[in-house]
Amino acid sequence: MTIAPLVEQELLRPGSLEEAVEAFGDGSNVTVLGGGTILMPEFTAGRVPAGRVMVLTGAGIDRLTNDGGTLHIGAAVRVAELEDAPEPLGSAARSVADVEIRAQATVGGNLCAPRGSAFPRGDLQAALIALGAQVRSAGAGGERTEPVEEFLPRREGRLVLGVEAETAGRRGAWASLDRPHTHSYTPLAVAAAIGPDGELRIAAGGVGAHAVRLPFAERAGVAATGSEALADVELADDALASAWYRQRMLPVLVRRALSQLEEQA
Repeated sequence: MTIAPLVEQELLRPGSLEEAVEAFGDGSNVTVLGGGTILMPEFTAGRVPAGRVMVLTGAGIDRLTNDGGTLHIGAAVRVAELEDAPEPLGSAARSVADVEIRAQATVGGNLCAPRGSAFPRGDLQAALIALGAQVRSAGAGGERTEPVEEFLPRREGRLVLGVEAETAGRRGAWASLDRPHTHSYTPLAVAAAIGPDGELRIAAGGVGAHAVRLPFAERAGVAATGSEALADVELADDALASAWYRQRMLPVLVRRALSQLEEQA
């Protein structure tokens, strides 16, 4: 019989953003705990070793402000605080799980949540992409600020510090696939927004490891067909829905979101 060595445990509680960045370093050998809605079950099940854990409570990145139509969202802001945010972010926040989860889960955790073993995560991602939000993060190579759609594919090893989204003069829409048996995860959703300059941005969540922008559908606008809605995604089967079902429903959700925007004009 072999006995596995005990994992050395260390709890880090930074008291400021600067301390959090320093403690995180290049992201190696540290697990960031935000609201804990994803990590605590993983710790309990032993799927993630509770070794060197950094708790963000007290790091000063839990503030939400609206400065002249620009939302400044700290990484530790709870999802529940966004339920009344401008669309499509408000609808995306309200669609996350249940009241208890929304009161605990954080924006940073939602952006960095890995795909589950059999389902997608990250309900806020598509809405933030549609709003043209920028993410500020730290990690190897220092701090950087970039669009959400560029951050998501290379988020591993990054510590989210905050998100900024211009909401003034924007019209937003949200359309999602609501299936009660999916344990409150969103199997498929589309977020769309039109800025004051007329730029249309469309994004889809539940289409893979993270949400993606749909530039082909954006260029087609209200004339978007199934092929244009599907051109920028690679769909797969999981516990929530099959690729076949998503392939047929994604164009429907794109049309619904665009119809909402037209109604608001």
